[in-house]
Amino acid sequence: MKYRNIGKWGMKVSEVSLGSWVTNLNGGEAKEIAKETVKAAFDAGVNFFDCADAYSGGEAERFLGDLLKDYPRNSYVVSSKVFFPMGPGANDWGLSRKHIFEQVDKTLKNMKTDYLDMYFCHRFDPTTPIEETMQAMSDLVAQGKILYYGVSEWSPVQITEALAIVKEMRLRPLNVIQPQYNMMDRYIEDEIIGICEKNGVGIVTFSPLSQGLLTGKYRKGQPLPAGSRATWQADRQINNLLTDENLEKVEKLLAVADGLGIPLSVLSLAWILRQKQVSAVITGASKASQLLSNVKASEVTLPQDAIEEIDRILDYHPFCRRIG
Repeated sequence: MKYRNIGKWGMKVSEVSLGSWVTNLNGGEAKEIAKETVKAAFDAGVNFFDCADAYSGGEAERFLGDLLKDYPRNSYVVSSKVFFPMGPGANDWGLSRKHIFEQVDKTLKNMKTDYLDMYFCHRFDPTTPIEETMQAMSDLVAQGKILYYGVSEWSPVQITEALAIVKEMRLRPLNVIQPQYNMMDRYIEDEIIGICEKNGVGIVTFSPLSQGLLTGKYRKGQPLPAGSRATWQADRQINNLLTDENLEKVEKLLAVADGLGIPLSVLSLAWILRQKQVSAVITGASKASQLLSNVKASEVTLPQDAIEEIDRILDYHPFCRRIG
């Protein structure tokens, strides 16, 4: 496993990390599989584990905390996020100082730790001034409850405004962002990667396999695999991605992966890691074998001709409006 700094900052994370968004915690057998996956990740050199207060209503944080307490605290990096409703009250959601301060204490208790290595604003809160949110996050760093902080799905304008406010108010720096990024969703290449590079902000990407589309398990003209995410996911994100156009791209990408002798999932993760500003890819895994396959991406450097072929297949066109 290789490790990268978070942007220009000192902390190092494994290029491939393990997230908790789709971890199945229903029943003893599922929990045992999840436990084996976390252990396999540690054994493979993964040191970064991502979670959020909203995942499984806090159960994901508690489960991860129970597992991580058995390892030395200096051996891993753990993150969580705040924004989504955690109760029925008017202040039980968002990025107000009140909700952030109350929620971080619950997260620390859930995870059985004195501090988080990274803490993210899960979404943008239009009902709270950015300066209030940035001040709260900066204060948590000063209190030692978090070491680094950042945002997740924020627009380029929102990220730029946050960076400006941090500088103007002389707050602790915004260090990292966690956006979605994969072959099928490349929006961060338009502006966000450049903003992060200019300001030394690290990028840890989620959904690197496009909800499972880039594993190769979904094929054009074939039935959905039994037990796959497309058969149970409530919000149907993966189902909406299973278009003829996307599945045709998958077939072509599979040919590239076969030519290199690697699975499509490894090709897809290595393709993301070609970006120097990306610190880590946050992967999900329903079993240890998936995790062990994913971590191989840290060993792969894609040849230039393969990258060019992938670009031809994806046929991505950044948004650009010429003026004058």
